[in-house]
This record gives sequence, structure tokens and C-alpha cells, in this order.
Amino acid sequence: MTKKSYPHADTRLAKFIDRRILELAPKKSQRDIAVEAGFVNVNMLSMIKAGASKLALDRVPALAQALETDPRHFLLLALEQAGLETVQGAIADIIGTVLTANEVAWLQELRDASDGTDPRLTQRARAAIRGIFGK
Repeated sequence: MTKKSYPHADTRLAKFIDRRILELAPKKSQRDIAVEAGFVNVNMLSMIKAGASKLALDRVPALAQALETDPRHFLLLALEQAGLETVQGAIADIIGTVLTANEVAWLQELRDASDGTDPRLTQRARAAIRGIFGK
């Protein structure tokens, strides 16, 4: 069975895990990450990364920590993979938009750069932000 034929291969979570493992490769192996996350069968991480298996939601905190990533963002990816978009919506309805630590840093920088003036998002500012990301 090829990677693309796995049921969850095209999920944002599988792609994210694959990318983080590559980014962390200089300092720890995929096996190290699996052990750190508490997987009894270290091959389970390979199966999740390939999209052959879903990530169990109770594994999110430990794997997020092992992948050195924001657990809030990681949880949203796991909920999406699990087909629980309605849960994401309920979370947003109850506590508002979930921000990652990186997003909070961006907002703090915007507040600092604008001297706390609450600037409106203009077309020019939108284009500048999108340009940073090549869009």
C-alpha cells in the first residue's frame, strides 16, 4: 500500500507531523520522539505520520511536547483529522478563537509596533502580511 492510499495521508496533521520530524532530525530521531511521546509501539508514530492511523486525542499533549510544538495548534489539527470540526466550532463558540503561542507573539508585535493604537487591517497591510508568506 502506498502512502497516498492511506486514509489519513492527506490530512494536515499527518503532513505537519512529517514536517516536524524532519525539522527535529538534527537533534532527535523519530524513534526518540515516539518514545518521548510515550508510544509503547514506536512504529505507531510512523503509521500516524504516513496517514495509516489517526492520532488518538489523548496522545495529543505528549506528542505535541515531543514534537516541540504548540499543543493548541496540534489539538486543532487532531480534531480536524478525527472529523470533529463541530467540536472545534464549539470550542470557538465557548472560549473564542484558539490562538497558538506563535500567533500571540505576532499580535504582541503588532501592538508594540502600533504603540497600542488598534490599527485597522487595510488592504496595504494585508498585502504586506501576505507578501511575507509569498501569497
